Amino acid sequence: MNSFLGLSHNASLLVYTVVAIIGLIVLIAKFKINPLVALILASLFIGLCAGMDLSAILKAFETGVGGVLGFIAIVLGLGTMLGKMMAESGGAERIAQTLIRLFGEKNVHWAMMFVAFIVGIPVFFQVGLVLLIPLVFTLAKHTNTSLLKIGIPLTAGLSVVHGLVPPHPAAMLAVGIYGADVGKTIFYSLLVGLPTAIIAGPLFGSFISRRIQLSPSEELAAQFSESQHKELPGFGITVFTILLPVILMLCATVADVTLAEGSAVRTWIDFIGSPIVSLLIALLFAFFSLGFARGFSRDDILKFTNECLGPTATILIVIGAGGGFNKVLIESGVGDAIAGMAAQSHISPVFLSWLIAGLIRVATGSATVAMTTAAGIVAPIAAAMPGVNLELLVLATGAGSLILSHVNDSGFWLIKEFFNMTVTQTLKTWTMMETILSVSALIFIMLLDIVV
Repeated sequence: MNSFLGLSHNASLLVYTVVAIIGLIVLIAKFKINPLVALILASLFIGLCAGMDLSAILKAFETGVGGVLGFIAIVLGLGTMLGKMMAESGGAERIAQTLIRLFGEKNVHWAMMFVAFIVGIPVFFQVGLVLLIPLVFTLAKHTNTSLLKIGIPLTAGLSVVHGLVPPHPAAMLAVGIYGADVGKTIFYSLLVGLPTAIIAGPLFGSFISRRIQLSPSEELAAQFSESQHKELPGFGITVFTILLPVILMLCATVADVTLAEGSAVRTWIDFIGSPIVSLLIALLFAFFSLGFARGFSRDDILKFTNECLGPTATILIVIGAGGGFNKVLIESGVGDAIAGMAAQSHISPVFLSWLIAGLIRVATGSATVAMTTAAGIVAPIAAAMPGVNLELLVLATGAGSLILSHVNDSGFWLIKEFFNMTVTQTLKTWTMMETILSVSALIFIMLLDIVV
C-alpha cells in the first residue's frame, strides 16, 4: 500500500494521514468508539498504509505512549496533588476571591489570560495547565461563569508563550538553528504574543462560551473547587506555593544563561529547576503551607493525595494513546514528506517557515517536531537571502507549530478530558483557539516584519 491511485509515495502518505484522521474523528464522534481503541486502530492503519514493518508499527506506538507518559504522568500526578491541596485548604478559593475583587466578576477571564501568560513563560504547557486548572473550576463556580469563558484564556496564555517565547525548548532550538538573537526574539515574541493571546483568549473565549454549554466533570469540579475550611489561607502564602515551581524553573533558565556549562552549581540548579523536581518540591512545601499549617493531619493529606489521582487515570490513558498515534505518524515519514514538498516552493522565508511548521504540526500532532523540522529546512534558504529577520523567522516557525491541534496531539486529549468535552466540542473550542493563535500571530509577525 505504498502508493495511492498512482500518486507518489509522499503524496500517498499525506492522503493516508488525512483518511486516518477523519476516520479517527468519525469512530469517536459518530460510532462512540472509546478513544483508546480508536487511536490504536488509526495507528495500525497509518502504519500499514505507509509500508512500515508490523513490528515497527507496534514498537513506534509503544515508544510514543511511553515517551508521552514518562513526562506527563508524573507532571499530571504531582500537579493534581498540588491542586487538591489548594482546593482542600481553600487556597484556590482565596486566589479566586482576590482576582474577583481586583478585576471584577465580569473580567476574571482577562485576569486568567494574564496569569497564564506570566506563569507559562518558564514552564511547559502541561505544567502550567495542571498548576492553574483548579483556579478555572473555582472561578467558574464563584462567578457562575462558563468554564470555557475562563478556560480558553488560560489555554491561550499558556499556549502562545509555549510556541513563541524562549526559553521554551523548541523556541530555543529554533533560535540556535537560525542563529537568531535571544534577547531580540524574546522582545519581539512579547510584542506579538500579548495581542495574539488577547484575541484567541478572552475575545474568542467570550464568543464560543455563548455557543457551547459544558457540564464539567463532577469529580474534577469537586476535587478542584470544594473546601471544608471556612477560614481561608493567606493570599501571599498560597500564591508563593503555586508559583514555587515557576520560580525554580526560572532560576534554572537564568543559570543556563549566566553560568558556565559543566558548572556544578548550574547542574544542581538545573536539576532542582526541572519540571518534575520543582513540582515535587512545591508539593512537599504545600503539605506544610496548605496542609499541616491549616490543621490537616498526615492521614488527611494521604487521603487527599490518594483520592485525587482516580479521575486522572482516564486522562492519562487517552493522552498516552494520542502520543502513540503521534509517534507512528512521525515514524511513517509523514513529516519528512511534507518537508520535502515544501522546500521546493519559492515564497517568503517568514511565510514559508510558518507554512512548513503548520503542515508538519497538522500531520504529526507535535509542535516540537514541527518547529525543529521547519527551522532545519528554512535556515539554509534564509541564509542565502539577504535581509531576512532571523528573530521573526523563529516566531513564524513557532506560530505555525501551534495551528490546528487535533486528534493526533496529546494536548488535544488533555484539554478534552479536563473540560469534559466531546471530540466535536474540543475541535470547536481548543482546535479553533490554537488556529486563531497561529493565524493572528502570523499577521502580527508580518506587520512587524514591515517595521523592523
